[in-house]
Amino acid sequence: MSKFGVLVMGPAGAGKTTFCSALIQNLKNNRRSCFYINLDPAAEDFVYEPDLDIKDLISLEDVMEEIGLGPNGGLIYCFEFLLDNLDFLTEAIEPLTEEYLIIIDMPGQIELYTHIPIVPALVKHLTRTGALNVNLCATYLLESTFVIDRAKFFAGTLSAMSAMIMLEVPHVNVLSKMDLVKGTVPRQDLKRFIDPDASLLDDDPADTSAAIVSARDTKIDPLTAKPLMAGGSFKRLNRAVAQLIDDFSMVSFLQLDAQDEDSVASIVSYIDDAIQYHEAQEPREPNDELENSWEDAEMT
Repeated sequence: MSKFGVLVMGPAGAGKTTFCSALIQNLKNNRRSCFYINLDPAAEDFVYEPDLDIKDLISLEDVMEEIGLGPNGGLIYCFEFLLDNLDFLTEAIEPLTEEYLIIIDMPGQIELYTHIPIVPALVKHLTRTGALNVNLCATYLLESTFVIDRAKFFAGTLSAMSAMIMLEVPHVNVLSKMDLVKGTVPRQDLKRFIDPDASLLDDDPADTSAAIVSARDTKIDPLTAKPLMAGGSFKRLNRAVAQLIDDFSMVSFLQLDAQDEDSVASIVSYIDDAIQYHEAQEPREPNDELENSWEDAEMT
């Protein structure tokens, strides 16, 4: 029997936990079952309490205090400990039926997805044929305010592409927090970021700003941040990154406003398609819907 899940990833501050909360609320509104797993050993505040929390196994705070590691090293240690104790996940997920959507909230350190094989090993455990056999989709969130700084946007897009290649599961890439850029970035400009390509650098506003600063101040210290970020080497690096993304043509984005129910529902439909959720569900008779409605009416 297959199970279905979504791995919610992205850099720190991208709105992963907020999206998980909006996703759970959407599923509740549509009378769907979900199982919420928190795998961020530093997370503390939740709208919905996780059904399974990695902090019940190991916490980042304890690792930093007892072993003396920093935040990044401690996080890697926590995940290595999780991989040595996968029964913690298996025992919780194994009883779940195909009606559940398993929501896995991940930490924001992108090196877990792009630099080291820890999360790929976890994904293989979840998706392997056998006891778990989870049809898994990765949802990578990138904050929409990155579109204002195109160098940052392409760096984030490169991280998303790297995660796609490393994890080898269906991917849904999302520009989150769209409410922050509405009215700031014209809608026509936003559409250009949905399918990123190198032409976005041709009219980068940062180039114009750098040229104005350079013309006004000829005594800038060459070791300060602004000249380094506006120099020819930095531009060539951005162009190479953008061209790489363009050549692979793997990454496209959906837009998300977590406060908008229709926006969340749209993302859910893409996730369902990616994991083939509806194909595995038993067809429901019209009478089933009527019985559910009557039961709800009696309860109220």
